Amino acid sequence: MAGQRADGGRAQRAAVRRWRRRLADEHAEAKVYRELAARRQGEEREILLAIAEAEERHAAHWEALLGGDAGRLPRGNLRSRVLAFLARRFGSVFVLALVQQAERRSPYDTDLEATRTMAADERVHEEVVRGLAARGRARVSGSFRAAVFGANDGLVSNLALVLGVAGGGAGSGAVLLTGLAGLLSGALSMGAGEYISVRSQRELLAASTPHTADAPHVLPHLDVNANELALVYRARGIPADEAKRRADALLRDTGAPVDVPRDEDGDDVVGSGWNAALSSFACFGAGAAVPVLPFLVGLSGSAALVVSGVLVGIALMATGATVGVLSGGPPLRRAFRQLAIGAGAAAITYLLGSVFGSVVG
Repeated sequence: MAGQRADGGRAQRAAVRRWRRRLADEHAEAKVYRELAARRQGEEREILLAIAEAEERHAAHWEALLGGDAGRLPRGNLRSRVLAFLARRFGSVFVLALVQQAERRSPYDTDLEATRTMAADERVHEEVVRGLAARGRARVSGSFRAAVFGANDGLVSNLALVLGVAGGGAGSGAVLLTGLAGLLSGALSMGAGEYISVRSQRELLAASTPHTADAPHVLPHLDVNANELALVYRARGIPADEAKRRADALLRDTGAPVDVPRDEDGDDVVGSGWNAALSSFACFGAGAAVPVLPFLVGLSGSAALVVSGVLVGIALMATGATVGVLSGGPPLRRAFRQLAIGAGAAAITYLLGSVFGSVVG
């Protein structure tokens, strides 16, 4: 009997420790959402505060189980503390992507002492955060795409250029000069290309935007029986029956605003040409500088090439992992994918440089 009581006491103490950790984690997660909400306005702020309140409700469940045994709580888990710090300092889409992954790993699906409502809440929170992160990705898609593409292109292309020239038998001075020339020319080319690309895309979208300035003057004089207004809606991809219904409703109330198909939330999905150009220029330049750093500090020969390859490999894995986090994918897999692609391109260029160098020499 004494042994059973001892076992029961140990189990109760273990349960109390577990409940305290759960309570501390819930408070920490609520703090993450409040920190994120503090850096936002309007609807997004309300949504984040609502999730924080839900986490506090979960905390109340563990407080009820603890009763008077709550005592001094441990610190929340390291992940939540880091996320709270990042949310307080940045509050960016990157933090939301990390929070989304954290919600995906909720322990409540297998915790018998958590309610089914709590487990369902965590699943809903993941989808809510996914939606907020998607909004953020849409807002930065143009500049972010240009930045990632620029950095990776700078890393791979300039490493390949440096290795190709070195494989051809050029000295360290020639390799350094070639790498710096590749950095400058590539950054300028990338920046100009991104600016032209985004401007062209914006002009194409502008040409497709419905023109409604003359609608108030035209609507009162349309032939109600012919109802050619329905053709406008059909041309924009609306089925014939729905197009006729909308046109009839609009003709009955010519004072109503013209209902035209638009992108949801009116988001600018293209971005600024200058932002994309500057992001691409800066990130290509930063990426292209990495392969030439060993030569700039005085290294030469095989040592410089090895250090250059290692530095570029680390940078490629970092950019790949960042893209993985932001896209909601596995960071490690994306990191190794970037590394494999960059290493393959560099190896092929080095071999070709060696072949051409032996032929020319």
